[in-house]
Amino acid sequence: MAWIWKKKSVIVTSLIVAVSLFLLVINYSEKPYFLLQPVFGQSFSRNWMFSRPPHKAFKPHRGYLSVPNQEPLKLHCEVCSIVSSSGQMLGREAGAEIDQSSCIWRMNNAPTRGFERDVGRRTDLRVVSHTSVPLLIQKPQHFFGQGNETVYVVWGPLRNMRQDGKGIVYNMLRQAVENYPHARIYVTTEDRMNYCDTVFKKETGKDRIQSGSYLSTGWFTLILAMDMCKEIRVYGMINDTYCKSEGYRKVPYHYYEAGSRDECAEYLLHESAPYGGHRFITEKAVFAKWAKTHP
Repeated sequence: MAWIWKKKSVIVTSLIVAVSLFLLVINYSEKPYFLLQPVFGQSFSRNWMFSRPPHKAFKPHRGYLSVPNQEPLKLHCEVCSIVSSSGQMLGREAGAEIDQSSCIWRMNNAPTRGFERDVGRRTDLRVVSHTSVPLLIQKPQHFFGQGNETVYVVWGPLRNMRQDGKGIVYNMLRQAVENYPHARIYVTTEDRMNYCDTVFKKETGKDRIQSGSYLSTGWFTLILAMDMCKEIRVYGMINDTYCKSEGYRKVPYHYYEAGSRDECAEYLLHESAPYGGHRFITEKAVFAKWAKTHP
């Protein structure tokens, strides 16, 4: 009988150790609990006692710092709906589906009012080009006023974003925060800007500066999203061969600028520009590649 009790004692001890290790992994792993779902199946509840809110499982991102306190961006989303500013959004009636997402991202000053049926109503984050900041500043109450919880992530070259008083765009953002203390504005660091250039060269084989290329706001948005979102859904973004397809749908470059240049005409113009062009079509080919490895 003694050996039976001894065997049971070993089994109990082993179980205690196993459970302890499991709790340790859950509580200290940098990976969120949803990564355990393949083991437990979809019945693994987000309210399970060992689960944690996903945003707590991700480190603050030091590539994006708040204005003016230099605090790193803290954000994580289960499902990000990235809404393109393209005229392709018109008539799609995707608004209700978009609004069901946990995080809705938009670019620059793209509006929702008057376009809710196609683009949705809510905005959780905007990625904004340095050239579009003045457009936000023209409507400060709308973009930064009390009750607006949108996070703004602004990108731009050092000459405009420098913080020694000579960065014209950074000065605008700092003033906006002074006027609207609740505004949540972050700027992309110089290191992160250089990283985005490096990714472009790695993916295309071309040096961004030597090739005369300007990265688009979409490029910075997708790179940020792959760090912050478990799943990404992109709305209104055509693929790299669309503009060469027969009978493609002609739409305005921006859905909120009726009568503006045709989207494909704009893309082809930029793609062939010897200097200063956004390589929209090249970027779309890269995005398609990323979509094969990221949800």
